[in-house]
Amino acid sequence: MTFPGPSGTPSRRLTAAVIAAAAVLTVVLLGASLAQTGTGELEVPAAGTITLLRLLVVTALAVHIGEIAGVRIAGEGPLPRRWSVPAAVVGCAASAGLLVLLAVISGLELTTVYGLREGRLLLVTANALAVAALCAAGRRPALALGPLAVAIGAEALRAHPESYSPAIGVGLTVVHLTAASLWFGTLLHVLRTMWLRGGGRDVLMRYARMAAWVFAALAVTGTCSTLRRLPLDGILSTAYGRVLLVKLALFGLAALLALAARRRMLSGGDARPPARIELGVLAAVMVVSALLTVVPDPHWLLP
Repeated sequence: MTFPGPSGTPSRRLTAAVIAAAAVLTVVLLGASLAQTGTGELEVPAAGTITLLRLLVVTALAVHIGEIAGVRIAGEGPLPRRWSVPAAVVGCAASAGLLVLLAVISGLELTTVYGLREGRLLLVTANALAVAALCAAGRRPALALGPLAVAIGAEALRAHPESYSPAIGVGLTVVHLTAASLWFGTLLHVLRTMWLRGGGRDVLMRYARMAAWVFAALAVTGTCSTLRRLPLDGILSTAYGRVLLVKLALFGLAALLALAARRRMLSGGDARPPARIELGVLAAVMVVSALLTVVPDPHWLLP
C-alpha cells in the first residue's frame, strides 16, 4: 500500500512497498498455520487463500466507508481521486471468490452452496458490494451507505453462527467493523487529501474529533466480543488467542501514534509523519483481523 506524502526517494519507496507486500503475503499465507502450532486444533483448509480474500473484503469496506466520511470531513477544496468504485469491485470479486472456494472445499455444486447459510451470506455481501460500486459511480455516492450497511450486516452474521445470544454477537461485530472501517479508511482519505492540498491541518483536526469516538467504540466492542468468545485460559493455548494478542498490541501502538499526532497538531507541529505510521499500523491490524476470522473459533472452550 502506498501512503500519502513524500517519504524518501522513489526507489526507497518502491523497496519499502515491496517489503511491506512480502510481509503481508507471508502473514496472510502462513499466519494461520503458525498461530495453530502446538494447539492441537484442526488445520483450516485453504486458510491462506481465505485470509487473503477476507482481507480484500474488509479493506474494500474500509476504503469505501472511509471515503464517504472523508469527503465530508475534507470540506471545501480539491479532493483526491475516488477509490470507492475499484474497492467495491475488488470486494465483490473477493466475496465471489470465497463462494467458489467454499464449493471447492466442501465438494458441493455451486448451486448447492447457495443454499447453505455461509453461501447465502457470501452472496449477499457480493451483491451488496456490486450495488455499492454502482452507487459510487453515480452522482450521489453517499447512496452506497445502504448496500455497505447490508454487506457489514452479512459479514457480522457470518462471523457469529453460534446458537447462544447471536444477536449480541452480531450487534457487537456490526459496530466494531464499522468503527474499524472509519478509523482506517477515513485516515487514508484524509492523508491523501492533505497530500493533494499540500497541508490541511483543519482537515486532520476534524478527523481527530471523529477518531476519538471511533476508538472508544472499538475498545468497548472488542473487549465485549473477546470476553464472550475466549476464556482467559485459552489466550495462549489457542490460535485465536495468540492472533488476538498480536491485534491488541498493534491496536495499542496505533492508539499511541494517534495521540502523538494529536499532540503535534495541537502544538502547531506537522502531525502527518506519526499519522502516516499510524495508517501503516492500522493496515497491519486489518491483516491480523482478517486472519482472526479464519483461525478456529474458540467458543467451544466456554462452559
